[in-house]
Amino acid sequence: MAHACFDMDTMMKNYPRGRHFVKKAFHHFCTKDTIKWFEEKGVKLKPEDDGRMFPVTDSSQSIIDCLIREANKYKVDILMNVQVEKVEKLNDQFHLWTANRQLFTADYLCIATGGYHKSSMFKWIHELGHAIEEPVPSLFTFNLPHHPVTKLMGVSLPDVRIKIVGSKLSEQGPLLITHWGLSGPAVLRLSAWGARELANKSYEFEIMVNWLPAYDEQALKEKFLEIRADSASQKLMNKNLFGLPQRLWEFHVQQSGIPENLRWGDLPGKLQNKLIQNLVTGQFKVVGKTTFKEEFVTAGGIKLSEIDPNTMQSKIVPGLFFAGEVMDVDGITGGFNFQHAWTSGFIAAKSVSMIR
Repeated sequence: MAHACFDMDTMMKNYPRGRHFVKKAFHHFCTKDTIKWFEEKGVKLKPEDDGRMFPVTDSSQSIIDCLIREANKYKVDILMNVQVEKVEKLNDQFHLWTANRQLFTADYLCIATGGYHKSSMFKWIHELGHAIEEPVPSLFTFNLPHHPVTKLMGVSLPDVRIKIVGSKLSEQGPLLITHWGLSGPAVLRLSAWGARELANKSYEFEIMVNWLPAYDEQALKEKFLEIRADSASQKLMNKNLFGLPQRLWEFHVQQSGIPENLRWGDLPGKLQNKLIQNLVTGQFKVVGKTTFKEEFVTAGGIKLSEIDPNTMQSKIVPGLFFAGEVMDVDGITGGFNFQHAWTSGFIAAKSVSMIR
């Protein structure tokens, strides 16, 4: 629904694309305004531990019902399964033709279709004169085909650091191991910041994972010395002192070539170094991405230089407005894309009402 962030400068840092655009827009309508708007309509929102905001009912149906009530209140017609094929502006009016050759006319038009994952889908908007930034997926998970770590599917960690090898892209946060690879907020955020760079790599790249981000190699070597002195007689496989899920700890011990019954005091230096590397600088080959249904967020869309962030009106076609992800704005996971949708929709609607 939104994210419990109320500082403008902090808020804008969560948008890999369009941050300066949204900062101008947020001066008109931001998080506190979203919370107030829904509360005035009878829907109270609450923050989760990770900052995301949801209805206190814990049901998205509360939001759907609220929006439908408002639409009915103002006698808004909602047409389902109607595909717009062409839009023209003739004699100061917009003419919209649908796939079944229906014609709709309007003095003002707001396009809020969400993101398109192919440039060809923007054709009818491009024909109005607008330029399009090439759409690419954002917020996707990393596939590790045939990697043994996928046998740990379902294992999650609250804090992991992931880096794209050969780049400056790095993220830290919760991670989930799935049957196809790695997911969770840290991966999704990394995919958002690296959306274009990873698309250029055809989604084949190396990642480095630090499963213990509180340590680097040197700090972990020192910690191992302490453990070997204090727990020399205990088996490595059974003595997990780092808070890792036991299945993951056993996986790293096995992947490091350490015998199951080996004790801490008998750990050879070579195997110790291998285990340390696997824990803090483990490398994985990513081949492909996984999204849910289609890409649920895309980077790309209408070029922001052609839109006024204070009104959401086109600088090219008077009377044409935009809202949401159809523009070249996208946020990381956590409610930021929702906030941009509420903000741009509110501004567009207010701008039209003031013109009229």
